Amino acid sequence: MNTLTSHAAVQSSTTHFDRWWNSSGVWVEPANQRRGGESGVQLLSHRDASHPPLYCKRQVGHLYRSLLHPLGRPTVLRERDAYRAMARLGVRTPNIVYCAARQQADQWQALLVTEALHDYLSLSQWYETEHAPALRSRVLTQVAMTLARMHRAGWQHGCCYPKHIFIKLQPGEAGVPQVQVAVLDLEKSRRRWFGKNAARHDMSQVRRHRGTIPEEDIGLLLRAHRQAMQGPIDALGL
Repeated sequence: MNTLTSHAAVQSSTTHFDRWWNSSGVWVEPANQRRGGESGVQLLSHRDASHPPLYCKRQVGHLYRSLLHPLGRPTVLRERDAYRAMARLGVRTPNIVYCAARQQADQWQALLVTEALHDYLSLSQWYETEHAPALRSRVLTQVAMTLARMHRAGWQHGCCYPKHIFIKLQPGEAGVPQVQVAVLDLEKSRRRWFGKNAARHDMSQVRRHRGTIPEEDIGLLLRAHRQAMQGPIDALGL
């Protein structure tokens, strides 16, 4: 089933949907009006502290339109599809716990519940602390390779800001840390016929929204990304 518009699917998932819909948490992104509806994100805590916290994106009438969906489709379903595509590409994203949509009184309600990324920091947060040039170069190169893997497959992030690119450093051999990269907030993602168009759009966004990231480092990121876009696909091992 490609969409969740089937009445049978909606009815069979109503109880589960209501449980998530009625859950309460701290608003980390208060509901705001856009796309003809509203969307917001809550942080939900497990009773069992051994489980990671959850982020619940909750939407009412928050739709996108396309040739396949001229009447509109909840954006969380597009984001879910993008997360699944990233998994097939080997690009890390948050684990999806639950995702569904239903129509109530001719209005869409939609949910996307994901696990918090454990021990990750957004690229913006990471740059709030001073780091050695060699480490910055290593991190940015890995970010570039991750984005290139996505772009070479024709995927455009659509909201490619440093705050949506997350990194995690782990101990490696000879004291050289391993860098893991994840991306999130893919509700504006889309396929492009040409990967270079996806890359041009996203890398322009990274540059415009670089915040405190030095222009010199953005230049390093762009050069590493350009090289990864041109090199053999085997070189993009993540």
